[in-house]
Amino acid sequence: MARENDRGRDRKRGKEEEVDNEFIDKLVHINRVAKTVKGGRNFQFAALAVVGDQKGRVGFGQGKAREVPEAIRKATEEAKKTLMRVPLREGRTLHHDAHGRWGAGKVILRAAPPGTGVIAGGPMRAVLESLGVQDVVAKSTGSSNPYNMIRATFEALKGQKSPRTVAAKRGLKVGDIVARRNDGASAPEAIEG
Repeated sequence: MARENDRGRDRKRGKEEEVDNEFIDKLVHINRVAKTVKGGRNFQFAALAVVGDQKGRVGFGQGKAREVPEAIRKATEEAKKTLMRVPLREGRTLHHDAHGRWGAGKVILRAAPPGTGVIAGGPMRAVLESLGVQDVVAKSTGSSNPYNMIRATFEALKGQKSPRTVAAKRGLKVGDIVARRNDGASAPEAIEG
């Protein structure tokens, strides 16, 4: 009887893994934390993880437990609950530059031409790779704390808007907005001429 139950659990786990195969998860940081009690210290591990589908959805989570694998599991589960969608241009880069700030952490994200790659460090790289961005230039100034850097990166990504959503808000066609973006460099010449 016990063996049948174990097999049933294994089948369920296999199905969960198949469903979760669409997501990739990256461990960003593990920290050992201690609580001082009467008999000494109690040690736990805090994990920070990023989860994404590399198609425009990404999330992050934190987990704390007495063992490292359990902390990582908790962090990835929380990350899957906090997924957000970010519009990507041509499925490879951001639509426009973005600034994000969280605490003392400041982040600048810039769209890049094809072939640039992901030029970003540490926690920002994990977020952008999980998101599915292939060409981006990013810079972190201020705090190098991974928690602040990830939250600042998410703040910057929350501000991303696609031309379709901007056109819907303004009551214009997408072609009008995209044409303005491409003609922005030649606008001063048109005024002079």
